Order: sequence, then C-alpha cells, then structure tokens
Amino acid sequence: MNRHRIAPYLFVLPNMVLFALFTIWPAINGFNISRYDSSNGRTFRPVGAGNYAELAESAEFWRVAGQTAVFVVSLVLLTTVASTALALLLHAQRRAAGAFRAAYFVPFVVSPVVAGLIWSLALERQNGLVNAVLSELGLGRPGWLLDGRLAMVVIIGVGLWAQLGFYALIQLAGLQGIDAGLYEAARIDGASGWQQVRSITLPLLRPTTLVVVVLATIHGFQAFDYIYTLTGGGPLGATTLIVQYIYDSSFQSPIRYGLASAAGVVLFVTVLGVTLANYLLGRRREVM
Repeated sequence: MNRHRIAPYLFVLPNMVLFALFTIWPAINGFNISRYDSSNGRTFRPVGAGNYAELAESAEFWRVAGQTAVFVVSLVLLTTVASTALALLLHAQRRAAGAFRAAYFVPFVVSPVVAGLIWSLALERQNGLVNAVLSELGLGRPGWLLDGRLAMVVIIGVGLWAQLGFYALIQLAGLQGIDAGLYEAARIDGASGWQQVRSITLPLLRPTTLVVVVLATIHGFQAFDYIYTLTGGGPLGATTLIVQYIYDSSFQSPIRYGLASAAGVVLFVTVLGVTLANYLLGRRREVM
C-alpha cells in the first residue's frame, strides 16, 4: 500500500525538481536580489527596501504600470468576448469544422517574435500591406507604429489575433460539455436562439470563461516578445509594458539588477492578486 501511495509522486518528481530549480528558486533569488542595488551589474550593495521605495516614487514606473493596466484590461475583455463569440460560431459549424478550428488556432503556434516581425512589415507606413489597401480605398496611410495611441491599439490587436484561436478552443470545449437536452427542452418551450445563449450557454459556460479570463490576464501581464519586435516599446515609450521595463533595467546601461528584481516582485504580486481575485469572484458567482 505504501508503494502504491508513493508511486504517483515518483512520476511527478522529475518535473517538480526541474520546476523548483528553474522557477521556484529563481523567484526566491529574485526577491533576494531586489534587496541590493548595482550600477554596473558586478558590485552590489544592500539597500533593503530602497528599490521598492524608488519604484514607488518613479514617475516612469507608474507610467509603464498604467500602460500595462490599459493593455491587460483591454486585451482580457476583447479576448473573452471574441473567444466566446468565435466558439459559438465554431460550435455551430457543421462542414469542414476541423479545418476552420485549425485555421483559427494557427496564429497561436506562430512564434511571437515572428508574429511581431510580420505585423511590423504589414503595418509599415509607406510600403506596408495594410496601408496599401487603405490607400486604395482612399483612407490614407496612418502611422500605426508612429503614433502612441495607434501603437497601443496595434499591440492589443496583435495580441488578440495571436491568442484568439487558443481561447476559442477552450470555450469550444466548454460548449461541447453542455447537455444538448437543455437546448432541446428550451426549443420546445419556444425559446429563441438568443434566449438559449443568454439563459443556458453563458451561465453554464461561466467556469470555462473564468479559465479564459485568468489565463488571458497572466498572458497579458507577461507580454513582451512580440511587442519588442513590433514597436520596441515605442514610439517614445508609448507601448513599453512592465516586462520590458524589467528587461531594460536589467540589460541596458545602467544595469540595475536590484531595481529590475524589485519590479519583477511587484509584477508577481500583482498577477497573483489579480488571479486570486478573478478566481474568488468566479467561485462566488458559481455559488450564487
């Protein structure tokens, strides 16, 4: 009996060891580094909570945090609504359903760096494909990557394009788990299609939607690679998010590992808090 109880833990032990070495320990060490400061990345001096105090007083950090909040909230809302709508369309699709699902999933498997490069070429002001089409329609050539507000819209849109198929498949799995007899009973009672969606689909899809919200929130806070290749954080820092702030603090002169680690700790606490809030709110609604 003891061997049978221990065996499952032995199977997951290698993965847990790797997780501890490359995730848990770096996180703990990052908190330790946040208590030190350095201007060259080689010599460190203890500053206690000095790095956190500097972040709290930094106008640049709060500007980046505000941009990150706008990006995350917009991306999560759009992703949740769009993935639910797309899942409903895919669920109703009868012919070539597998092909359509695969087509929508393809952007998710494209490397984020490649996606950023592709969209940077497509949105180039003079020779980009998007502006070429808009110019033919008489709509001019907007500076998508040259205007701060447009650039924020672009990175939100590219993030939605890249992740929509993945979250739509999650919602689709939730839809397929709903008992078809409920819809049949609703049709017999004379419920319209919209009434069925509002009274049956959306309430029963709530647990799956919660998963989408939590995952999209985490992905939103972690967004960096495609944004860096698409805009580089520009123009004039208009699309610099918290992860790029950490990256710049770590690898651009002056190299300040302590400040970057402190920002990473703040990011970790923020993501953890938002995730727990989403989870508890979702559980509370399920109970109600």
